[in-house]
Amino acid sequence: MKNIPNILTFSRIILSVLLLAVILYWEKFMPAWVDISWRDFSACVVFCLASITDFFDGYIARQFKFGSVFGEVFDPLADKMLILAAFIGLLWLERASAWAVFLILSREFYITGLRVVAASSKQNVAASPLGKYKTGFQILAIAILLANFFPGGEVLLWIAVFVTLYSGLDYTFKYYKAIK
Repeated sequence: MKNIPNILTFSRIILSVLLLAVILYWEKFMPAWVDISWRDFSACVVFCLASITDFFDGYIARQFKFGSVFGEVFDPLADKMLILAAFIGLLWLERASAWAVFLILSREFYITGLRVVAASSKQNVAASPLGKYKTGFQILAIAILLANFFPGGEVLLWIAVFVTLYSGLDYTFKYYKAIK
């Protein structure tokens, strides 16, 4: 029971690879009579399933105090891998702006670096609720863009960019307050 959060985290890594494989190799492995819309649906389902594991691994770890060093290191890594796989797929499908993807991923790498610096200086900077909103907007935008049957995915992606950058600024200010 104690390993369930870690199993969910590891499954998100596997699902990230599967997501990218579904997007990139669908036409090579599916017969020609299978409509391409099934690729979009399948990619969206894999992404949503992986996103759900992100919620449950953290919830279970906190609720039952099943935290681990593996979870602390690999949970954020699995999150980044999922978002990266989705964005690479969306760029390949030409459904996402390269600038939006660049800005979101740059913020993710920047905050990861900032967290490493904070941890090395024994600082613990708690994430704000903005981080949850950021994740929610990113997941919603990616799911809609992957599904490809709802309008407005590009608008949601740019809202996600704004919230992502804003939450990055918030985290940066919290970090600098903590080290002073």
